[in-house]
Amino acid sequence: MGAWGIGHWIIVLVIVLLVFGTKRLGSVGKDLGDAVKGFKKGMADDEDKQPGQLKDETRNSSDSNTSARNDERNQR
Repeated sequence: MGAWGIGHWIIVLVIVLLVFGTKRLGSVGKDLGDAVKGFKKGMADDEDKQPGQLKDETRNSSDSNTSARNDERNQR
């Protein structure tokens, strides 16, 4: 099973509980969960915004390229 067996992990868990206490560990877990939820929400918001922005940028750049070509043709 490797260098660390189940007995070692139980001892580590007991020591962590004694050092930090259950209340502090609970609040750290809640804060970590909220941070993960916020990160996922932010990633979802970015994905929703990007496709629309890319379409607008592409449309604007193609419009400006078309108008530049028309200007060149009109000057000739």
